[in-house]
Amino acid sequence: MSEEAAVREDICMMAKSLYDRGLTAGSSGNISARLSDGRLLVTPTGSSFGRLDPARLSLFDGEGRLIGGDKPTKEMPLHVAFYETRPKKTGAVVHLHSCHSVALSVLPGVDPDNMLPPLTAYSIMKLGKVKLLPYFMPGDPAMGDAIRGLAGKRSAVMLAAHGPVVSAKDLEAAVYAIEELEETAKLAMLTRGANPSLLTDAQIADLVRTYDVEWD
Repeated sequence: MSEEAAVREDICMMAKSLYDRGLTAGSSGNISARLSDGRLLVTPTGSSFGRLDPARLSLFDGEGRLIGGDKPTKEMPLHVAFYETRPKKTGAVVHLHSCHSVALSVLPGVDPDNMLPPLTAYSIMKLGKVKLLPYFMPGDPAMGDAIRGLAGKRSAVMLAAHGPVVSAKDLEAAVYAIEELEETAKLAMLTRGANPSLLTDAQIADLVRTYDVEWD
């Protein structure tokens, strides 16, 4: 099986796993993955993660031109911005409308520079700090501009009242990271107002040092 065929299958398999577990619904969410020659495979607009067809994924050449498949997601500005600003660290981007992440994004008292409280080691290890960005209309190119404004310093962001976006070295890592984001947001919602014990600054620093986490 060629690299392209394998990535097509992986996108559809992982998307269905996210859909089947309720991490996205309807036709929401989008995924992109970069091939070794610079081409990009992207989930089409209006498609359901539960029923993706590998042959119909949108295909872009290395110059960003659509060369095959269905019309791509309108959230392309999000994806392109991560590939542009984190070129050596981004092999895939996943964007969901997952319930607990969105719920946390619209509550008061959330730190916009680091929206997830340090409840577990794993959110820190897999995500670093998650930047909370303001609301944008879906498909607004300004979303990409907001990510470019971070100058490549964050691998994960949360669009207020919309959903999380995570970039990683490959598709599997991006999926695992966005799952961790949603689970941590769920924990934050479950423990909100209950005065939970958070990781200390020293414990966070130890994780950052040991696992080479981006933390600035």
